[in-house]
Amino acid sequence: MTPHLILISFLIYTALLFTVSWITSKRSDNETFFLGNRRSPWLVVAYGMIGASLSGVTFISIPGDVGNTSFSYMMIVLGYLLGYLVIANVLLPVYYKLQLTSIYTYLDQRFGVRAYKTGAVYFLISRVIGASFRMFLVVNVLQLFVFDSWGVPFWFTVSLFMLLIWLYTFRAGIRTIVWTDTLQTTFMLVSVILTIFIISSEMNISLGGLIDKVQDSELSQMVFTGWQDRHFFLKDFLAGMFIAIVMTGLDQDMMQKSLSCRNVKEAKKNIYWLGTALVPVNLVFLFLGAVLFIYAADAGLAIPERTDDLFPTIALKYLGPFAGIVFITGLISAAYSSADSALTALTTSFTIDILGIRRSGHSDERKSRRIRYIVHIGVSLLVLLVIIVFRAIHDESVISKLFTIAGYTYGPLLGLFAFGLFTKYEVKDKWVPVVALISPLICYVLSVYDQVLLNGYNFGFELLILNGIFTFLGLMLIRKK
Repeated sequence: MTPHLILISFLIYTALLFTVSWITSKRSDNETFFLGNRRSPWLVVAYGMIGASLSGVTFISIPGDVGNTSFSYMMIVLGYLLGYLVIANVLLPVYYKLQLTSIYTYLDQRFGVRAYKTGAVYFLISRVIGASFRMFLVVNVLQLFVFDSWGVPFWFTVSLFMLLIWLYTFRAGIRTIVWTDTLQTTFMLVSVILTIFIISSEMNISLGGLIDKVQDSELSQMVFTGWQDRHFFLKDFLAGMFIAIVMTGLDQDMMQKSLSCRNVKEAKKNIYWLGTALVPVNLVFLFLGAVLFIYAADAGLAIPERTDDLFPTIALKYLGPFAGIVFITGLISAAYSSADSALTALTTSFTIDILGIRRSGHSDERKSRRIRYIVHIGVSLLVLLVIIVFRAIHDESVISKLFTIAGYTYGPLLGLFAFGLFTKYEVKDKWVPVVALISPLICYVLSVYDQVLLNGYNFGFELLILNGIFTFLGLMLIRKK
């Protein structure tokens, strides 16, 4: 798999995205960028959201992480199903009833400006970090296998990606992304399935035989029953439920696509379909991970120190040119899906929530569009900077980093929305930022000293739930009488 072949694959795929962008950006305005004029077909949105939910993390990290956690991640995925039920039946009706563009506007109407800004800032922090990590994961592979051989510095590679993403999203925003996400989802799934068949052929074993081999290995263990285990099945299941709620239902990036549907009924269908589809899709990714480890053992290959490197190493060095093209196509799809909708959502949130263009009287379409362009450029530069910084400190599986960070940044959002939806109390708005800061700090201390304080108990992803509970209790303390 030569660097030139990889580059050609990258250019062809990029040209395809720009073609979609050109078609979807005709007669676009700010409403097109923010909500696609609320005309997106729900099935297209749902299918595209599979790719957005997966991104580079699922494509590389989850197969690599099978060597450490087996199939325990499926308990989190099964927990998603309950989370998506909450999103469809609790959150979406509220968002549509209030006709929201940014979902954090709800906090302004329910509590006040400080709560509103706090929610928006936490989203901005969460999404900048999350999008940067996801994009780093895939761009770093291209850097190692392509651009390093040509002496191209990493910062230039990332800058090129960010420029291309900005160019195909800056006009039509969410309308373009709804359709490009369908391409990204398709190429990622096809890439994984073809890789499994290629490995099956290389090992001279049928697909059924490969399935039996995975089932007989320790890698397929899904349920861990030790309550002190970091991946105790009940912890992971409940954590999955709340991860879905916060990282989809309370995330402007994911909800902006659902809000582009024609009505709440279609938006609900979108969420139901998405939640159901993610179960078999994630199972396929985990199966690929097990297959990669089995192939490496049979071929006598050393497992890379960073398990994130396992999939790209085998695909690009040992399976031949066709497998390399298949992998690179899926990887490029993951790279774009990691950042395009994130840039759009970050631009939307900063423009509406922080700058407040709709409440500041920016009714002039040309002026509002100019502000949006400037913000879009600024957000792109910020993500670029974070990616470069992350490369310098990358030292563990990205999937673990993402959910750890989400536990701290999304926890206050979970507590704020839960308090707003399930109580009728008003709060002293000026103290909300303090509560939202103290809750993650308490959780961090608990995560450091959990085994000492709790007789060997080891916190996992359920720290997100605890964070939300602390925020909820803090809001109870500052409620108005």
